Amino acid sequence: MHRRSCFHDPRAGRMLRRRLGVLLTAVLLTPAFVLFFVASPDLSGEQALVQRVAELRERLYHAEMLNQERLQDVMVLSQKFNAMLQPVLQGNGTHDGLQLSREARSLLANLSHSAAPDLHLPSIYSYLPHLLRYPAATSPAFKLSRGRHSATLVLGVPTVRRQVQSYLMTTLANLINSMSPLEMKECIIVVFVAEWDIDYVHQVASQIERKFPEHLESGLLEVISPPETFYPDMNNLRQTLGDPIERVRWRTKQNLDFAFLMMYAQPKGTFYVQLEDDIQTKKGYIATMKRFALQKTAEKKNWFVLDFCQLGFIGKMFKCVELPYLVQFFIMFYNDKPVDWLLDYLIQTKICNLDKDTKHCKKAKENVWIHYKPSLFQHIGTHSSLKGKVQKLKDKQFGKIQLFFPHNNPKASVETMIKPYKTYTLQRAYRGESYFWGLLPQQGDKLLFNFDPPIIVKGFFFRSGNVEHPSDRLYNTTVEVLPLKPLSSLPQNIRAKLKPTNDSYLVVGEFDDMGIAEGHVDEGLGAVKSLRLSVHVESDNWAILSEIHIKTPDSR
Repeated sequence: MHRRSCFHDPRAGRMLRRRLGVLLTAVLLTPAFVLFFVASPDLSGEQALVQRVAELRERLYHAEMLNQERLQDVMVLSQKFNAMLQPVLQGNGTHDGLQLSREARSLLANLSHSAAPDLHLPSIYSYLPHLLRYPAATSPAFKLSRGRHSATLVLGVPTVRRQVQSYLMTTLANLINSMSPLEMKECIIVVFVAEWDIDYVHQVASQIERKFPEHLESGLLEVISPPETFYPDMNNLRQTLGDPIERVRWRTKQNLDFAFLMMYAQPKGTFYVQLEDDIQTKKGYIATMKRFALQKTAEKKNWFVLDFCQLGFIGKMFKCVELPYLVQFFIMFYNDKPVDWLLDYLIQTKICNLDKDTKHCKKAKENVWIHYKPSLFQHIGTHSSLKGKVQKLKDKQFGKIQLFFPHNNPKASVETMIKPYKTYTLQRAYRGESYFWGLLPQQGDKLLFNFDPPIIVKGFFFRSGNVEHPSDRLYNTTVEVLPLKPLSSLPQNIRAKLKPTNDSYLVVGEFDDMGIAEGHVDEGLGAVKSLRLSVHVESDNWAILSEIHIKTPDSR
């Protein structure tokens, strides 16, 4: 007798879920499990147990979603097998010289018993029919991934080429640096380069590889880009909402960008969070989001969106099992309305009663679209990806963003040839009162720090640019020191490895492509009279020094 897989038999699937439930209960009630959570420093044993049960429940939902997807795959394969096997079965096991055994014919007959369905639901091809001509259009055109899966949180970060300045590297650094080592192991950040220029995609991927090699290797970071063939003819869109065609193209592409990214991210984790490439977050944001989501699950709240930012589509969390509802809606109405409007209309369609007033609708929406306060994300970009659009909206609930990093530097007189903007002087930056913001550095410009008396310099750290102006960096700029001793009296090994300048300074470091200069100063140099930054190329941007830290033996 042919054994039916649980993929084919709903009763077997239900039995599997019951057994999983019994197993989970047994695990939860083991002494070792309970003792582990009683020892947790942040939660009581009962709270930790409730949170863990909620997490396991969400993971079980996610496993069931994957099971359903595999069931669909098996059904499609079964239908294709049926079509292929009919000539063999009708030929009494023989077709085109192929002879099958009795056992094989019996097995194939069982497979052929399931008739092709009479009902066919709409698919992505119903709304994007051009995809039928391009089978490869439903896979990334570029993919840099270690294949991590079974994550708790998947963070989607779409990015596009910006006319003025890019915030992506600053955003990624902030997202990663605000995670704990354990959180880095249970998250995936998918950077979605929503451009069709493959050279530009490779350029962005190379930047990420240089800046975050260990996080690409571990699987925390992934980089993908979509094929141009995934999108319909962008010159043949309907103008809607009275928008100019340029804006219609921009929001249409954004709708489809989000849909592609969500479809890619859906099987990778339990929760999905939509972000942007020009944001900043707070330390511990992962733990806060996870705790809030599991709390709502434990409270049996039937939430659809958890909102961790009041602006646009930033910081919106969804269960991965429910992303298909959102993706389907985006694909159905991609030409009609902006993505954040579509989210609102989807919730309204699911929840609101047309027989009730707007007040009742708003209250009903609050049960499934739950806001967390204070906000965990802040929008920092000024220049939108839509050409010519300036976006200055800020989330007032987030609080202030740190634009500079003060340090207790040694006493020094400072000077520079670069003209400061308003009160953003080098003196105030050195004292830790603000940051330095200078107008258009030129070749040969210096930023000079004179020590009187001379001091031992152990090391240095300079950060140029800040989160609001990441492109206002020092480029092709060296860090140089002037020792108290004559160069001829310094040890030979120091003179061999440090390049001297024409005026007896020694080059001890330089700014990298991320606008950072960090290094140590050999103690064999002895006391230092001056330290300076020397600019070697003319800059198209202004320059910000948001962190100045000159380290001495007494520094912490």
